[in-house]
Amino acid sequence: MRLGDLKDIRVITVVVVYFSLFLDNVLLTVVVPIIPDYLCTLDANTTANAEKDENGRVGLLLSSKALVQLILNPTVGTLTGTLGYARPLFLGNLSLLLAALLFAFGQTYEVLFLARSIQGIASACIAVSGMSLVASQYSKEDERSKIMGYILGSIALGVLLGYPIGSVLYDLEGKMAPFLLVSCFIVVIICLQILMLDVQTSEYEPNEQQSTWMHLLFNPHILIIAGAIWCSTSPMAILEPCLPIWLRTHIRPKKWQLGTVFIPDSVGYLIGTNFFGVIAYRYGRSKVAILAVFVVGVSAILIPSANTMSQLIFPHLAMGLGIGVADASLVPLLATLVDRNGNYGPVYSIQQVAVSLAYSLGPIMGSEMVRAIGFPWVMRVVGIVNITYCPLLIYLTLERRKLLIKKEEKKDYDTFQKSIVPYERFHDSDDDL
Repeated sequence: MRLGDLKDIRVITVVVVYFSLFLDNVLLTVVVPIIPDYLCTLDANTTANAEKDENGRVGLLLSSKALVQLILNPTVGTLTGTLGYARPLFLGNLSLLLAALLFAFGQTYEVLFLARSIQGIASACIAVSGMSLVASQYSKEDERSKIMGYILGSIALGVLLGYPIGSVLYDLEGKMAPFLLVSCFIVVIICLQILMLDVQTSEYEPNEQQSTWMHLLFNPHILIIAGAIWCSTSPMAILEPCLPIWLRTHIRPKKWQLGTVFIPDSVGYLIGTNFFGVIAYRYGRSKVAILAVFVVGVSAILIPSANTMSQLIFPHLAMGLGIGVADASLVPLLATLVDRNGNYGPVYSIQQVAVSLAYSLGPIMGSEMVRAIGFPWVMRVVGIVNITYCPLLIYLTLERRKLLIKKEEKKDYDTFQKSIVPYERFHDSDDDL
C-alpha cells in the first residue's frame, strides 16, 4: 500500500471516530433538558407525589445508558479480537441512529427508556472499537498521543454543545427536531464508513490474540491506570446530580445559571485533551498524570468552599482540565502496554468499564453519602481519594522506568546509540518499553 493511501485511511479513521464519539455525547446530553419536561406533559395530573415519582423515572431512564454500557464493554472488547475494529464501530453507529430515531418518535416512557438503553450499546461499541482503531493506525507514540488527545476532545465538545442544542430546538420546534438533526449527522458518518473505511481497513483488523480483558486484569500497570481514570472521573459523576441541589440551598442561583455551572468543566477538559497529549508524551505520561489527578483532588476539595457562582469557575475549570490531562496521558499509555499483543479492544474495554463505573455508581453513592455526611464532606472525601491515589501513579512511573533499564541493559551498546540517541529530545523516558 502506498504511503498516500495509508495517510488517507488514517484521516478517514480519525474523522469517523471523532464524529462518532462527538455525536454519541451530543445525544447523551441533548436529552437532559428535554426528557424531564416531556415526561411531565405525558401526565396530566402532576401532583407533588407524581413529580417525586417522575424524578425517579427520569433518573432511572438517564442512568440506564451507563449501566448497559458497563455490562457490554467487556463483550465488545472480546469481539474485536475476531471481528476487528471497524465492524463494531459500524454497529455502534447503527445503534446510535436507532436510539436517536426512537427518541425522536417515541411517545411513551417505555420507548424512551429503550432508546437510552440502546445508546448504551452504541457507546460501548463506539468507545472501545473507535479508540482501538486509532491505536492500531498510529503506531508511533508521539503521533498516537497527539491524535488520541484530539479525539478525546470530541467528548467534551459533544457534551458542551448537547445541552444548548437540546434546549433551543426543543423550545423552538418541539421534541423531534434535535433528535432528527442528530440522526442526519449519524447517517452521514455511517455512509462515510461504508464507502471509505470498512473495506480499506480490513487488512488492519486484528486477528484473535492471546490477551483477553480477563488476562489484562492481572496486569498491575493496567489496573493502576484504570483506577486512576475511575478516581479522576468520579468527582464529575458525583457533581452532576448533587451540585445543583446544593447550589439551590446554599448559593441560590438563577435558573439560567444552573445550566451554565458545568461549562467550565467541559472547556477545561477540551483544553486538557487537545493540548496536553504531546506534552504528556514528552515529559512522561505517567508523571504528567500524577499532577493531573492531584489537581482533580484539590479542585474537588475547593468546590464546597465557593460562596458565589463566580467562585465556582476556577475549581470547575481546573477539575475539567485535570480530568482531560489525565485522559490524554493515560488512554494512549494503555495502547503502549498491549502493543506487542496487537489487540487493543480488551484494554480499552477495561478503560471504558472504569468510566462507566464512575458514571453509574458515582451518582448513586454520591447521593447516599450526601444524605449521610453532607455535600461539602463528600467532595472533600472524593478529593482526598484522588490525592492519595497519586502514590500509586508514582509507583507506576518507577516500575516502568525499571523495566526500561532492564530492557536497555540487554541491548548492544552500538545499537542503543543508533536507535535511541537521535530521538532523545522527544523520548518519553518512562513509557517506551
